[in-house]
Amino acid sequence: MSKFWSPLVRELKPYVPGEQPKMQRLVKLNTNENPYGPSPRVLEVIRQQADDSLRLYPDPESERLRGVIGDYYGVSPEQVFVGNGSDEVLAHIFQGLLKQDRPILFPDITYSFYPVYCGLYGVDSRLVPLNEDFGINPEDYRVPNGGVIFPNPNAPTGRFLPLDDVEQIVAGNPDSVVVVDEAYVDFGGDSAIALVDRYPNLLVTQTLSKARSLAGLRVGFAVGHRDLVEALNRVKNSFNSYPLDRLAQAGAVAAFEDQTWFEHTRKQVIAERERVTSALEKMGFEVLPSAANFIFCQHGSVSGDTLAARLRERGIIVRHFDKPRIDNFLRITIGTDGQNDELLWALGELTG
Repeated sequence: MSKFWSPLVRELKPYVPGEQPKMQRLVKLNTNENPYGPSPRVLEVIRQQADDSLRLYPDPESERLRGVIGDYYGVSPEQVFVGNGSDEVLAHIFQGLLKQDRPILFPDITYSFYPVYCGLYGVDSRLVPLNEDFGINPEDYRVPNGGVIFPNPNAPTGRFLPLDDVEQIVAGNPDSVVVVDEAYVDFGGDSAIALVDRYPNLLVTQTLSKARSLAGLRVGFAVGHRDLVEALNRVKNSFNSYPLDRLAQAGAVAAFEDQTWFEHTRKQVIAERERVTSALEKMGFEVLPSAANFIFCQHGSVSGDTLAARLRERGIIVRHFDKPRIDNFLRITIGTDGQNDELLWALGELTG
């Protein structure tokens, strides 16, 4: 601990991302990356953009990208905000919209960056326990609050909250911002973006890291009422007025334009998720219903930490969370069919 640290830094408990191991032979199923590469159109466009124009600043407003996203979801560009991955977008949301007099609400088992942002920006929060099935009960969010945020599908559980239930939470909090974090929605759920024109307090975030295979490019966005987007722009322009570089903007536009590739790889992940789920259940695993590109499961007789350690010995990396209520669970990213076969073979031996 350095004597030069500010009091805020001394108290921070930073987010711990999934491990990026450097083992030679590896089946990496721990960080929810898409096992299939980005659209070939994306790669070609990025190559074309890698020229002398990189000496110039990018469009600070990402106008073309916001227009493409707006067209895709049937909203105006003024309702779209973009940033360096949805994590940066979420950071601006916590600072610009969720720092209120009352505590914000989010699930007790959820994306672990939320409490980090609360610590960084001085946002009071209260955890809302998931039910016994690890689902969100909309009635639990009908209490006074300074805002609500939850992922849908939730992470790390993968469970999806139906749109009618999402609307109950939004409609039940007309005086608070409700943020729906949809990083994984393309793998099995309906987006709450369909509700933004009816509810001025609703903000929906998404990322191109998962379903569009662009985790290495770092592009995220939010869609909501113009007033909410304006708040995010005020924060952005006080922090980093050129958030997305030229390559990121061009690649993101190309990813939205290649719908065929998006649908093909998305459906492959969904099909493999269902196959892996079925196989694990036959081995004695409890697998929570997932609408994401990962599954959350526990075995009836072998502990999660034991399985994670023994899989690692075989060069297969999965995520184990040593936290209350879920310390026996593994979060397993859906890989290619070959990677999934290796995983299932190993788990069959370890649990047989």
